[in-house]
Amino acid sequence: MDTFLDSYFFLCIYLIFLLFSFPSSCSASPLSLSCNLQRKFDLNEMHKPGDVVLGGLFEVHYTSVFPELTFTTEPQHDILCLRFDTLGFRHAMTMAFAIDEINNNSNLLSNVTLGYSLYDNCGALVVGFTGALSLASGREQQFLLQENCLGSPPVLGIVGDHYSTFSIAMANVLGLYKMPIVSYFATCSCLSDRQRFPSFFRTIPSDAFQVRAMIQILKHFGWTWVGLLVSDDDYGHHVAQSFQSDLVQSDGGCLAYLEVLPWDSDASELQRIVHKIKTSTARIVMVFAHEIHMMHLMEEVVRQNVTDKQWIASEALTTATVLQTPRLMPYLGGTLGIAIRRGEIPGLKEFLLQLRPDINDNGNYVNSMVRQFWEYTFQCKFDPEGWMGASGALCTGKEDIERVETEFLDLSNLRPEYNVYKAVYALAYALDDMLQCEPGRGPFSGRSCATLQTLEPWQLVHYLQKVNYTTGFGDEVSFDENGDALPIYDVMNWLWLPDGRTKVQNVGEVKRSAFKGEELTILEENIFWNFELNKPPRSVCSESCPPGTRMARKKGEPVCCFDCILCSDGKISNKTGGCPEDLWSSPHRDHCVPKKTEFLSYHEPLGICLTVTSLLGTFICAVVLGIFTYHRSTPIVRANNSELSFLLLVSLKLCFLCSLLFIGYPRLWTCQLRHAAFGISFVLSVSCILVKTMVVLAVFKASKPGGGANLKWFGAVQQRGTVLALTCIQAAICTAWIVSASPEPHKNTQYHNDKIVYECVVGSTAGFAVLMGYIGLLAILSFLLAFLARNLPDNFNEAKLITFSMLIFCAVWVAFVPAYVNSPGKYADAVEVFAILASSFGLLVALFGPKCYIILMRPEKNTKKAIMARGTTRL
Repeated sequence: MDTFLDSYFFLCIYLIFLLFSFPSSCSASPLSLSCNLQRKFDLNEMHKPGDVVLGGLFEVHYTSVFPELTFTTEPQHDILCLRFDTLGFRHAMTMAFAIDEINNNSNLLSNVTLGYSLYDNCGALVVGFTGALSLASGREQQFLLQENCLGSPPVLGIVGDHYSTFSIAMANVLGLYKMPIVSYFATCSCLSDRQRFPSFFRTIPSDAFQVRAMIQILKHFGWTWVGLLVSDDDYGHHVAQSFQSDLVQSDGGCLAYLEVLPWDSDASELQRIVHKIKTSTARIVMVFAHEIHMMHLMEEVVRQNVTDKQWIASEALTTATVLQTPRLMPYLGGTLGIAIRRGEIPGLKEFLLQLRPDINDNGNYVNSMVRQFWEYTFQCKFDPEGWMGASGALCTGKEDIERVETEFLDLSNLRPEYNVYKAVYALAYALDDMLQCEPGRGPFSGRSCATLQTLEPWQLVHYLQKVNYTTGFGDEVSFDENGDALPIYDVMNWLWLPDGRTKVQNVGEVKRSAFKGEELTILEENIFWNFELNKPPRSVCSESCPPGTRMARKKGEPVCCFDCILCSDGKISNKTGGCPEDLWSSPHRDHCVPKKTEFLSYHEPLGICLTVTSLLGTFICAVVLGIFTYHRSTPIVRANNSELSFLLLVSLKLCFLCSLLFIGYPRLWTCQLRHAAFGISFVLSVSCILVKTMVVLAVFKASKPGGGANLKWFGAVQQRGTVLALTCIQAAICTAWIVSASPEPHKNTQYHNDKIVYECVVGSTAGFAVLMGYIGLLAILSFLLAFLARNLPDNFNEAKLITFSMLIFCAVWVAFVPAYVNSPGKYADAVEVFAILASSFGLLVALFGPKCYIILMRPEKNTKKAIMARGTTRL
């Protein structure tokens, strides 16, 4: 809320002038040192004595005339203040009222009387700065210098100033001496720099929070494409910088344009800016500027007839009545903005009604501020030759202020006044806490306390930082580490009434609390929108992408401007963009659906076929076992150890059944059991075949002269022991494999993006290889022995059948390895099941098919004579 009414260059020149204008004429004596001001200058001021004096700086006039700078020592008026500001005077009187109320409060500073020294800054930086120096150093014509340099300063703290630029100048200098300054209107975020301004506080939120509050409103209504207009000063430049950075960090939207409003009414520049507003697709226009900027801008807005825009006003403009005219409301109606928190100050109106120009003993009116207010309000004059040049009748000082129509008594919208009120009370509470310090428990050196006689500003700064109180209106007041109070704004809406009048109504608030952070509350049903159907507008660079599409940024444009393209597989149009591992994008790419699952199931055709085949093989084994059991006494069953034949049939049945473990949803126990059952069952089968082959060779050798001794090593016990030993080796291999690196179920998402393949991982490839290698070793050994015995006499010979069966077995498993490695997912299980079934059928058919044929179809050949005769013939 600041303005460069005067440049820093002029301030420096004026300060140099002040330094050269105040040489002191000092006289020394053994008793005292005294100094006299050689240059006298007048300031518009108002005073009240007290034990402790607080200073105040207010804009009671908003223009001024500067005389020529001279180095004369004659008393003269420095600056002529013009254009009385009624509201600024009310701000000053609010401070006077707050101090009067505190003095009458027995619970606050009960034994201390507060006084005040109020100065008018006349809307000029040099005047405000001069007033600040006067408050800090005093204005006595003659003063004594104490040898110990002790004594209270003229004021202990200052309330003000109005503008940020003025406050920056004051705080830069007075901060060196830790003079506490509590501003009620300076909002520049730069004043939160504790290194530069160690003693600056304020009861109005900084522009940093104002910017965040605006962004909260934008996000609430979904406005992501906005234009920004700022003033060409500290206020505007800091706002522009904060707004751009905060907007990006909050992901609240993008700036369509950023324009700096000129201080002068440059017609061509204003025409360009308004044309930019009119042609931009952004329907939201945010303005951080002062009334004078907005007035010039709106003249051009009316000329170009720029409608269909939603204006968002900063707190400097929200309550500006000069803009709320019937001529401008067709364009500004429905404006949203934030305003300084409105408060209520009971008793203020009665205090203002008691104001009267004071008369001294000489019959002259004193207290220049009240006198000027009286002359301005009643259009009269106390002194016909007065320096204000007022015209009209002579003032009596007894005029009735209630009979005059003036905004001075309209207390329905107390905003800056409320901040002044809070600032005075903050200083009072800090002073009260300081004076209640117990000796020996103080916060200063040696645990000392401050006393009323030795108060120093830096001590008050310490206590001011810890102030925490609640106003009668229910607002908490405390300062953070940067000297900023807990911020709160009212959200306002410009309502255009049917009768042509305007009204600024409260539709919400935005605040930050110590515990809940920033909160925005808006009553949307109360908002007046200056659009068709009385609904809020939309303001986006690009409309949201429809479901199933994603944003693709346009090159060289803000992130809010994009094209919509179809989402790729596995991606959907949400914040994350992708689906979790177990989910996949729907066909329309608008939501995630569970991925299809794949495993060798009992319900699919392949699984059904393999299951039926497995059960069929098991059934055939059972039938053959029944046939052999029924004909167990026949020669063909008894030949070559019928016990091994029965054991072989049982092991083949297990081989058929173990294939069922490869079908169905993989679980830990099925993964662990499937390969163990498969390995042990096949080793049992091949071991039986190997022992049968070895028995054939042994019997053949025993039939030769001197070969009978070989049969003692191939008795029934030795045969069973050999089968058991060979099978136990495989069992040990399986146990070691499961214990060291157990097979386990696994969800594989690598085969297909849109499917989850449930499979069993072998855990240890080496364990699986050893298991398969052991089976292969026994099978090859059986094949070689059977191949050597294939041409033995028929009456002893099962070797041909074994040779053929092992040839089928080895061929199946040799083909299995490459097929298994190259089959993904459930097809790997299907290949393994097929290999198990094929090899099992091969053994079953090759070994037991011819015997069952003889038993069932050619019983005449199932005799010992027939077998022996066949052998005799060949011999």
